[in-house]
Amino acid sequence: MPLMAWVYIMTNAPSGTLYIGVTAHLAARIQQHREGRGSDFCKEHGLTRLVYVESHDTMLEAITREKALKKWKRAWKLNLIGSVNPDWRDLWADINM
Repeated sequence: MPLMAWVYIMTNAPSGTLYIGVTAHLAARIQQHREGRGSDFCKEHGLTRLVYVESHDTMLEAITREKALKKWKRAWKLNLIGSVNPDWRDLWADINM
């Protein structure tokens, strides 16, 4: 079964403001955020850098994970991002092929 859902984290700078979201269409959703149309929070804080992505088999799994991550302490979120993206590189080019 193809992957159908994504959990992602956007930021404005390394260790900056974080936004955790979920979507079934990752590239389209991140494009919306980058254009200031994704969410008011991202637009207000200039969150255009995609720094973390997780794939899930179902939207229910992704939503469950998103809710769990949102309850995490900030330090845990920063460590999660740093463990897979230590340079806090914008992953947009990786998904927008």
